[in-house]
Amino acid sequence: MELFKSTIASITNLDEEMMKKAQERQDLLIKPKGSLGKLEEISIQLAGIYGQEFYDTTKKAVIAFAGDHGVYEEGVAPNAQEITKIQIPNYVRKITGVGALARFANADVYGVDVGVNCDEILPGVINRKIRKGTSNMAKGPAMSYDEAIFSIEIGIEETNKLIDAGYRVIGVGEMGIANTTPTSAIISVYGNYEPIEVTGIGAGLNSEGVIHKANVIKKSIELNAPDKNDPIDVLAKVGGFEIGAMTGAILACASRNIPVVLDGVISYASAILAIKLNPLSKLYMIPSHFSAEPASKKAFDLLELSPMLQMDMRLGEGSGAALCFNIIEAANFTYKNMYTFEEAGFTV
Repeated sequence: MELFKSTIASITNLDEEMMKKAQERQDLLIKPKGSLGKLEEISIQLAGIYGQEFYDTTKKAVIAFAGDHGVYEEGVAPNAQEITKIQIPNYVRKITGVGALARFANADVYGVDVGVNCDEILPGVINRKIRKGTSNMAKGPAMSYDEAIFSIEIGIEETNKLIDAGYRVIGVGEMGIANTTPTSAIISVYGNYEPIEVTGIGAGLNSEGVIHKANVIKKSIELNAPDKNDPIDVLAKVGGFEIGAMTGAILACASRNIPVVLDGVISYASAILAIKLNPLSKLYMIPSHFSAEPASKKAFDLLELSPMLQMDMRLGEGSGAALCFNIIEAANFTYKNMYTFEEAGFTV
């Protein structure tokens, strides 16, 4: 609990002086002011995050948290739950979508088991298992209040380890069959949306399956009555261990002046929780892409953030974050290496 409290309390505003210097440099580069759009915005945001006019973004990692969900037994996902324990080691082997994209971006991938439904230690995966999956939120709270805080603290601890190891850009990812169900529940709670408005096909439900899934979410919210004034209560009642851990990762980055790159719709739910715990954490977020899941538009309305890309991706894993590492590097390289008007010899 102390780590949770101290991390939230240590998040500060961005360095306005360094953002001003970055803006001034952008305005002197040989281009019309503002013409590089989000590339300029990213470079200025990074100056404020790092507290430096110039900075290094080369050491990058995706940290992906894996957990299973008791609500799976309600038939809300078409795929076998065993896929979770098979896939998270493959992230680390860099043979999945996030792995391939991370390799392309010269980034590392770390996997953390916070609640996979298995007894064995998964190869290459950090074992921080809380228990073998959440409880069925359609029958009661997904986890206890203490477990919710613990999941966040695990995310903080594991992300702090990466920051201590010198990583300067961190993306968040996840793995968990059925985890779009708690994600949609969290977004529904915070936006007062009807569950059907924020429920999609996930890994491949048909139209009848989507309706059933929305009804399960509606039942879960009505049964558990999560208090949206208390983000921990929401996480505990209709969340997931990996969602909590990603929330912790976001808070850790914000507390340590490191940019955190959001992935898809699961990470949006974690971002909402992080902002509710400390609104300043939003300043450290870089949203990568607009997920093809229908909850995305609603989530971004709540977050009041604008993603870099719209690629019709809905893989999750941290794949969108890894893809956007390249854009962050491009933004930094351009910011550092474009000539100013004076350097280019302009006299007018």
